[in-house]
Amino acid sequence: MQVLSNLQLEKYADVLIWGMKTARPGFKKYDTVLLRCDLAGLPLGEIVYEKLLKLGYNPVFRVLPTPKMERDFYSLTDENQRKFISAGEKEFYENLNGNIYIHAPASLTHLKGIDTKRQSQAAIARKFLRDIMQKRESAGRFGWTLCTYPTEELAKQAKLSLKEYAAQIIKACFLDEKDPAAKWAQIFKESMEIKKWLNGLKIDYFKVSSENMDLKIKLGEKRKFLGVSGHNIPSFEIFTSPDWRGTEGVYYANLPTYRGGNYVEGIRLEFKNGRAVKISAKKGEDYVKKIMATDAGASQIGEFSMTDRRFSKIDRFMADILFDENHGGKNGNCHLAIGAAYPDTYDGSSAKLSKKDMEKLGFNDSAIHWDLINTQDKLIKAVLKNSREVTIYENGMFKY
Repeated sequence: MQVLSNLQLEKYADVLIWGMKTARPGFKKYDTVLLRCDLAGLPLGEIVYEKLLKLGYNPVFRVLPTPKMERDFYSLTDENQRKFISAGEKEFYENLNGNIYIHAPASLTHLKGIDTKRQSQAAIARKFLRDIMQKRESAGRFGWTLCTYPTEELAKQAKLSLKEYAAQIIKACFLDEKDPAAKWAQIFKESMEIKKWLNGLKIDYFKVSSENMDLKIKLGEKRKFLGVSGHNIPSFEIFTSPDWRGTEGVYYANLPTYRGGNYVEGIRLEFKNGRAVKISAKKGEDYVKKIMATDAGASQIGEFSMTDRRFSKIDRFMADILFDENHGGKNGNCHLAIGAAYPDTYDGSSAKLSKKDMEKLGFNDSAIHWDLINTQDKLIKAVLKNSREVTIYENGMFKY
């Protein structure tokens, strides 16, 4: 069943290509672009592929494994198979210029019951490929974006009809606009003002408070805020990668999430000296604890983000982190990501950062990156290096 019209698919494809090219200005003819797609997203994938060809790029198309194939992989393999990397994969990523991913899952729960250690082994084994892409991106040689295509499974888990789910995507991505890419360019421009304001404040640390939260987050040296960069469609968040060592207090994720086949709700993390020392959840607690034991960095934070409700039209739980981390609604949202940091939030040439430099600056390193979202009414203050307190986020909006 095609839930988006042909015109909406054309517009969605245009927005994705805008996103990829905005994320990495300077694409040129014959650049290699990896296009990955779940089976249900093929109607969009075919149009994106056609447009990439017409632009003179060399698209490499890959259909992602079905839920059965993915479950078989984790349940039937031994450790060596899970760590297997096919010949030429490293060289392929070392020469890749772009990546577009169309997320259209047929199942969100097919990996339920699979030992998380098995999933972690595969993630750790493939981490070096992500590191290659990060280095190429820092050098201006690689750009990526991703989106979600509406499926029956997503709608079911979000407790919406497929039509209602598709309507959320249409309004969130501005597919009902005459020129969605132009609308995104406008949002991109407006977000620059917020980033410029935040980057000029000389922030020492943040104080985040709500009904269930009382958290201190150290910004760290040589940091900058990024966001609305084309990387995600949709994306309204303004984020940075703080110094993980300066995280203290309680964080609470009131929005549910699906990950690795598991439904998780009400995650509460208590941090001390930068690490989550107490981990609990109303549902899925055992899974959360196992994921946060994947490696040394999995219980430390890699990202701090805020979304202004004036930008985002997303007002429902979508059972999809891409949309949920950009929730607008009544109170906007903030989220933490446990795990890997984003080196491009370094205020300087991230391409020149060594692993030792990253460690010294407090950029977290991990094989995982998991966004945990809070949509409660909250107050976020920045304590500046001169000790002055400034309210930067209140009632779901930046106070710039």
